Amino acid sequence: MFQSLQALPPDPILGLTVAFKADSNPNKIDLGMGVYKDEQGNTPVMKAVKQAEEKILQSQDSKTYVGPTGAADYNETIAKLVLGEELLQSLGKRRVTVQTPGGCGGLRLAAEFIGIANADATVWVSDPTWANHKPLLGSAGLKFNSYPYYDYESHSVNFNGMLETLKQIPQGDLVLLHGCCHNPSGADLSPEQWEAVRDIALEQGFTVFIDLAYQGMGSGLEEDVFGVRLLAASLPELIIVSSCSKNFGLYRERTGALTLICDSDGACATASTLLAAAARANYSMPPDHGAAIVQRIMSTPELRTVWDQELKEVRDRINRLRSQFVQKLNEAEIARDFSFIENEKGMFSFLGVDKNQIKTLIEKYSIYLVDSSRINVASINDNNIDYLVNSLAEVLTDQA
Repeated sequence: MFQSLQALPPDPILGLTVAFKADSNPNKIDLGMGVYKDEQGNTPVMKAVKQAEEKILQSQDSKTYVGPTGAADYNETIAKLVLGEELLQSLGKRRVTVQTPGGCGGLRLAAEFIGIANADATVWVSDPTWANHKPLLGSAGLKFNSYPYYDYESHSVNFNGMLETLKQIPQGDLVLLHGCCHNPSGADLSPEQWEAVRDIALEQGFTVFIDLAYQGMGSGLEEDVFGVRLLAASLPELIIVSSCSKNFGLYRERTGALTLICDSDGACATASTLLAAAARANYSMPPDHGAAIVQRIMSTPELRTVWDQELKEVRDRINRLRSQFVQKLNEAEIARDFSFIENEKGMFSFLGVDKNQIKTLIEKYSIYLVDSSRINVASINDNNIDYLVNSLAEVLTDQA
């Protein structure tokens, strides 16, 4: 039976990484891979994580299963981090949070749950959205449509186009929003725009589904969840998938959560049983180590302080790089405006170059980025920024 199988093309980002590793150019730069990198180009383990692991190793006395919905203490910790203590208390039993294998596992679990709740539902995603949204959700059988989000000409949110589409979305469908640090554009909704989305959701009756992968990586832990908390306090139903991969640096530990808000305590109790059953059917039990690390950090004041400072350093560095990159591009006297990069949030932005220019950057300069021109700003550092800017200046001048 295996003889009939046909190979699939490589993932665009993972394929770039393979090509990058094989490249012998000492000046090569990988702008494609979506992980945080420090000044040395490494993705380090946070000090708070290391210290928490040491404490766990000293005290842990069992590796038995925790359960399909994960560790209860971790679930409450994540709910408090995302929603805040006051809102968490006000929601009471209308809210349930379950541990998932990373944000990806949370998205897939949400898809399974949506399929049970309404098999005919359409999930509306932003244009553009994270490349893995459709594979993760679609593999559970969900249908898709899209709403306008990013204006490539103005390098900003096409909010009028977004609103016009949201006004047409019926009750029973879902709208997937990025909680902060939009991937791939870096262009986020303003507080006023979040309020407008809330009003339309209440009017139309569709269900909002939030992917929160970068809390704390944009403006701050509290600032980055303004929209999430606004909708959680206002809407009768809400799905939130959150990840600890970026803000705790726990990429390979696969640590995430799904938070569900229902219109009544009874509906939430019923939904909780369906989430547990879906988790059991998909992966049985989530991994525990990453969740134990997060729980230890958040419940230990000294470790929480260390983590807060480390996350601030990561966030400040990304924002500094945005400003520095724009400044050097301006100094290179390239005949186009890159100021939008400084105004965006998180690790990603569109560079705004075309596919031929991207091809030249890869083949001639060993600067690797995907065809959409999305770049990981965190891949820039003091050692490669001048080479990157000079290369861009040459390519954009030659192909002007």
